[in-house]
Amino acid sequence: MSQTRKQGARRGRAGSGRAGSDSGGSGRAESRRAGKGRPGSTRGGRRARSSGRDRFRYRRALRREAPVVVGLLLDDQDFALLTAHSSFPFEDYGEYLHHLNGLLRSLHAQGTHIAVGLFDPDDYDRYCDSTRRPPDSPATRAGYVAEVTAAGPAVPYTRQPMPLLRSQLAREADRRATWERATDALMDAGPCPECGQDLAHCAFDRASDTLLRIVEAVGPGAHHIVCSLPAAEGPPLLAAVQIDADPDGEMQVTEADALVVCTVMAAGTISVRPGGLVVRTTDPDGTETVRGWSLREGEPYPLSEAEVFSAYCTDPATGEPVPPEHGVVYRAGMPLPPPSPAPSASPPPSPGDLPGWDGGMPGR
Repeated sequence: MSQTRKQGARRGRAGSGRAGSDSGGSGRAESRRAGKGRPGSTRGGRRARSSGRDRFRYRRALRREAPVVVGLLLDDQDFALLTAHSSFPFEDYGEYLHHLNGLLRSLHAQGTHIAVGLFDPDDYDRYCDSTRRPPDSPATRAGYVAEVTAAGPAVPYTRQPMPLLRSQLAREADRRATWERATDALMDAGPCPECGQDLAHCAFDRASDTLLRIVEAVGPGAHHIVCSLPAAEGPPLLAAVQIDADPDGEMQVTEADALVVCTVMAAGTISVRPGGLVVRTTDPDGTETVRGWSLREGEPYPLSEAEVFSAYCTDPATGEPVPPEHGVVYRAGMPLPPPSPAPSASPPPSPGDLPGWDGGMPGR
């Protein structure tokens, strides 16, 4: 009896052991199946490691989604100001542009999205003063590009030649500066005397309607429209937009350029000095015609043919005469239809609200 009990106990222990072994094996198998093929799954409490090839592939994919901002010294005068820093390695502007071009091409070849922003030495000095960072430091220059230049005028790099890239960035910087100056003037204008709302909102809506009425009046064609306005301080406000209108009334326009033109026209509402608006139209048959209007308190008044000729053949920045172009026809501005009923005032948009402002880089 005693021997029988011992044999039964041994069989019970053996069965229990087999049951425990089977249960553990089943659990491990399920754990392996659950974790199989899942990135980041764990085995035995530890994260599964990717192969070297996978790490390279993942990181290369992430690099392609990480944009890069590069600051560009626009001319040799700006370059000369930065050469005063011993940590800046270049002494020749041409050599600087050559190596910068090589860097941009290398980054572009890796599939990186690149924005080229304006490196302004004067603004850089203000940045160093406000952040109390040493100006003669590569780390400070990198911080300035990342924090300040990225929010300013910029153009995307698409392997364009360096002269074209510099020209695009200069136009973008001019356009941003014009928009900011005109906007500042409008923000200080106070309420509209007619409706009591912000004059900036009402003036922008009226300017947008005026631009539309002018394009409708001159008819189909490719219209290059330039608006100029004397400023209380500094050079005149100058903005331009290209609008292509077809016979069906459809219009193609770069909205960021139209934004700046309308903002300058709106600033004319509060200006004591008249501005001007000139439209150069290329008709479907190739004929080029120039018409003009004077802007007084934001309202357009047609110019005579002689006044159009004088306005178009005068440099608005210097006041010096410009030779007339051969084959261009000068015509008097035409009376415009009455303005549309004023809608409820809406805030004038900012560059970031418009799809065409990308750092885009539309120019004049």
